[in-house]
Amino acid sequence: MLQALGSGFRLGITHCGGAWMKRILLGLFCVLLSGVVMADEPSAVRKSVQASMLVSGTVEVATDGSVTHYTLDHPKALPKVVTGLLAQAVPAWRFRPVMVDGKPAAAKAPMSLRVVAKPQGDGNYSVSVVAVWFGDGVKNQSEVSAETISYKTRAQPVYPRDAADRQVSGTVYVLLKVGRDGNVTDAVAEQVNLRVVPSNTSEMVWCRRVLADAALYAMKRDRFNLPTVGEDVNRSFWVVRIPVAFDTHVAVREAAYGQWQAYVPGPVQRPDWASGRDSLGSADAVPEGGALLADTSLDLLTPLSGG
Repeated sequence: MLQALGSGFRLGITHCGGAWMKRILLGLFCVLLSGVVMADEPSAVRKSVQASMLVSGTVEVATDGSVTHYTLDHPKALPKVVTGLLAQAVPAWRFRPVMVDGKPAAAKAPMSLRVVAKPQGDGNYSVSVVAVWFGDGVKNQSEVSAETISYKTRAQPVYPRDAADRQVSGTVYVLLKVGRDGNVTDAVAEQVNLRVVPSNTSEMVWCRRVLADAALYAMKRDRFNLPTVGEDVNRSFWVVRIPVAFDTHVAVREAAYGQWQAYVPGPVQRPDWASGRDSLGSADAVPEGGALLADTSLDLLTPLSGG
């Protein structure tokens, strides 16, 4: 038995006080989990359900790696609890200085943050930044296309019939190893986040596997144009990350900006050829249609909380 999770729940906390805000958030999780039959490890599954949103913007970094300024896209669409959280965390971030021609340089890059709300089981909740992704710095578009990897041919993943019939939905984050000929030499499903709560552990494993297999079957056939200029041009291979969304209802694949979306995050696995990379960022912070290269342009040294 699969229980679909809600999409686009707006918590209405923009103008609410703490106690009212708590009741709304806890009510959301009650709705998400009502009627769910979980035969195996029910408490673990319940605790793993998250309500999250993807917040985008830009960040500017000084030559010493400190944050000089940041902006959020459509801040009025975001709950105050989210903008308040980021107002505390982002200014306290510290990055590894960006080097240009051997000298520290100021930098500006788009950012995407995964903000998650979790019930704590004691009548309280926590809201935190759990993942972040930084795109390429703001450059002339011709420079971006020359310095980054891009699609040459792209295969469209097919929604597995078994998954569609059972209304299994979720997002697969695929890591690809691209060789110097532009072909994919290896591929791994780094993380599979489900938008359903399976009834038991074995069913959860099946759901993740069937979506991952469908995504990998298509992605392995992709071909890429490689960078022709810049620091990455002489690499022996490139690591590419691609989010692949599967949902029976296209309209709810991504919640409207500023709205909460429920999902069950999957375990993260990275192959040997990617595990040693320090700047891969976090899979579930990658925006739909984000830059292909998994390496982020900025290397965050401090915790996401800013502490």
